[in-house]
Amino acid sequence: MPEEISEDLLKDIGGEVLRLGRPTVVAPAGLELDRSAFRLLWILRDEGPSTIGRLVEVLQVEQSTVSRQVKSALEHGLVVFEMQSGSRSKLVRSTDAGEEAFRRDLDRRGEIFRTALETLGADRVRRLAADLNQLNDALEAAHEAAGPS
Repeated sequence: MPEEISEDLLKDIGGEVLRLGRPTVVAPAGLELDRSAFRLLWILRDEGPSTIGRLVEVLQVEQSTVSRQVKSALEHGLVVFEMQSGSRSKLVRSTDAGEEAFRRDLDRRGEIFRTALETLGADRVRRLAADLNQLNDALEAAHEAAGPS
């Protein structure tokens, strides 16, 4: 039977997870895009043009939040709306400028992340990746089991 997770251990892991979300970690100096624009462009790169509804689903935030983020990205020339053939729905699509800014920021973030991971060594990084995968799967299962609040 697995050892029980103590309050101290829960606090320790929670603190480390929160550290990963700090602005200096998720948005180091020298980036062009804010965090929301970067995430939006990442999704559009992976999924292609998407409806606001699909972005809400993927980002797991309120529609008003996605609408605000898309509006800001539109104002900065990072995305455009295009009509979806055979539908009244509009798709959000990244512009060339948005794709270029995303690529530059991805490269910058990647440099920093690689530097940090190299201090751990490839074997530890492989174990960390596997452990994080298991943690994410366990968290998703626990949230699903808990149901809506």
